[in-house]
Amino acid sequence: MAAPIDPIQIGARQAVRNCARVRPGEHVVVVTDLQTSDLAQAIIREVDGVGATTTRFLMEDLGPRPEDGSQPLPFPASIEQALSMAQVSFYVAQCKKGELSSFRRPMLAAVERYRLRHAHMPGFTARMMSEGMAADYKQIQAITRAVYQIVRQAEWIKVTTPAGTDLTVTFDRSIRWIPSDGLITEDHWTNLPDGEVFTAPASADGVVVVDGCLGDFFSERYGLLKDRPIRYELKDGRAVKGSVYCLDRALEQDFVRYTFQTDQNSDRVGEFAIGTNIGLKALIGNLLQDEKFPGVHIALGSPYPTKTGANWDSCAHNDGILLAPTILVGDRRIMKDGVFEPEILSGGIGQDPR
Repeated sequence: MAAPIDPIQIGARQAVRNCARVRPGEHVVVVTDLQTSDLAQAIIREVDGVGATTTRFLMEDLGPRPEDGSQPLPFPASIEQALSMAQVSFYVAQCKKGELSSFRRPMLAAVERYRLRHAHMPGFTARMMSEGMAADYKQIQAITRAVYQIVRQAEWIKVTTPAGTDLTVTFDRSIRWIPSDGLITEDHWTNLPDGEVFTAPASADGVVVVDGCLGDFFSERYGLLKDRPIRYELKDGRAVKGSVYCLDRALEQDFVRYTFQTDQNSDRVGEFAIGTNIGLKALIGNLLQDEKFPGVHIALGSPYPTKTGANWDSCAHNDGILLAPTILVGDRRIMKDGVFEPEILSGGIGQDPR
C-alpha cells in the first residue's frame, strides 16, 4: 500500500499546479522567511516537480525585521530584478509591523508591472496549507461566480450580525467587483488560500463589530476576537474615531493608532468582501485564511485601486471579519446567519466573469 501523501504537500501541489499553474521551463521567484521556510520548501519541491526553476529569497538575509515596526524591511532591488525575469512568484512569509508599506506593497507593484502570476501568502501557516489550500476549488469557483453575478450591479448591501453589526454599504458601478477563486493570471494576482468576491465601496454607514479577527499585524498579535470584539462606527465611509471600543485596551489603542494615524485615508472603508470558501469550517485567527470563510469582511485603508479602479489609496489595509452575517443585496437575501442560501450553494449558472 502506498504511503499517504503529506497534506502540506497536497496543498503546495494545488498552489503550484492548480492556482499558479506553473509550467515546465518557467522561472519562479519564492520570497520567504525563517518561520515559514518549510512551507516555501514544499512549494519549491512542487515547482521542481513541474520542471520549472526557482530563485529563493530569505527575508532575514535582507536586513533586520524588528517586531515593533521601528525599522521595517525595505523591498530590495535584488528581488525586483529577479521578478523582472520571472513568470510566477510566491510570497510565503509572516507579517511584521510596517512591512505592508515598506515591502509587500512595492513587491505587489512589481508583480503587476511585470505581469507575473503571483500567489500572495502573508502570515501563512501549515494549517492553512493543509486546510484552506486543500478545499474543492471547483466548488469554490462555482459559488464565487454565483455571488459575483448577484453583487456586481448592487446599489447597496445591508449586513447585520448577532454581535451587533448593522451596516449599509453603497456602491459605485464604475468600481469593479473582483471574483477571487484561486485562478491566478498575469492580470490577477491573488491571496492564497482563496475564495472571495470584493470591491471598494462608495460609502458605508452604521455599526461594525469585528468578532472574528483583524488583518495586517493584528492577526498574529491578537488572534481570534470572539471574546473581545472591537466595535466602531462608520459615517460617510469613514471610521468615527471616538466610537472605537474594545474590552482589550491594548487592542483598542493599536487599532486607533493604525486607523487614524497612518495616513489621511487609513480610516476610510477600502474594501467590502464576501468570503466563498465553504471548505473552511472554523476560523483559525489568521486573516489570510479567515477572510475566505463564508461571510463578510470589511477593510479600512487601501481599496486596491489597480484591481478595483478606485481613485484613491492608503498605506494601510486592515480587514475585519464579521461572524454569522445576514446579507441583503438590495431586497435579495444571499446569506442568513453565516450560511449561503441554497441558490448560491448550488453554484448558479453563468459564464466565468473574467
